[in-house]
Amino acid sequence: MPILKLISSNTNFKFMRFKRTTMIASILFFLVSCLSIFVQGLNFGIDFTGGSLIEVRSTSDKINLNHLRKDLNKLNIGEIQLQTIGSDRDIAIRIQKREDGQENQSAVINQIKKSLSDLEIEFRRVEYVGPKVGKELVNAGIMAVLFSLIGILIYIWLRFEWHFAVGAIIALIHDVFLTIGFFSIFQFEFNLATVAAVLTIAGYSINDTVVIYDRIREMNRKYKETILEEIINLSLNSTLSRTLMTSLTTLLALLALFIFGGN
Repeated sequence: MPILKLISSNTNFKFMRFKRTTMIASILFFLVSCLSIFVQGLNFGIDFTGGSLIEVRSTSDKINLNHLRKDLNKLNIGEIQLQTIGSDRDIAIRIQKREDGQENQSAVINQIKKSLSDLEIEFRRVEYVGPKVGKELVNAGIMAVLFSLIGILIYIWLRFEWHFAVGAIIALIHDVFLTIGFFSIFQFEFNLATVAAVLTIAGYSINDTVVIYDRIREMNRKYKETILEEIINLSLNSTLSRTLMTSLTTLLALLALFIFGGN
């Protein structure tokens, strides 16, 4: 990767020159995110609000999920999730809870029969699903995050210094709240898949932080008489190629999932 080698060896960006501007912007974004989360709230999906579950099996041929999804979305009855269960002939359909939930369920069943009229199908299960499981998973996720933060705090404190540990936790909380705030501001659906995405972002965040901290410590030992601001600039420039490589490969994987992962 000659471009990345060039970036790694010849870059000398003065990142710390913009520290005040970026700090003010980060604080503003953080406050806006917190305000939106606590005032506007999140647009919770079926996993948290509950709904109906319908399991369908085709005994003749595989079920075209994309075709069925388009037909069900035409009903305009709220969120509907479709996914295969083990094979292309078994699917699960989740319908978001509404005041007229039973009518929605009936409308979906009728539409399934019309859309899959050329197949021999059977309804294996039709039942109401409460949000209890989703809430339990969220509570477990929150506890896991809290224990993870404590573990990260102790690890970085022991490996580096206490102020490094505090900085890492602040950066992690900042990234997580900005992500959740984005979902709150634009009212995108927030479900268990989103929780997994937020935890993934937290993992990438703390990983990058530890890498840069390690380089700062290395540079600090090598250039003892250099001021901290320059040490940070050197550390950021020396890890820039690694950061770009990680971000680009992750972006490529996400684009592939976004384009080809229709189910």
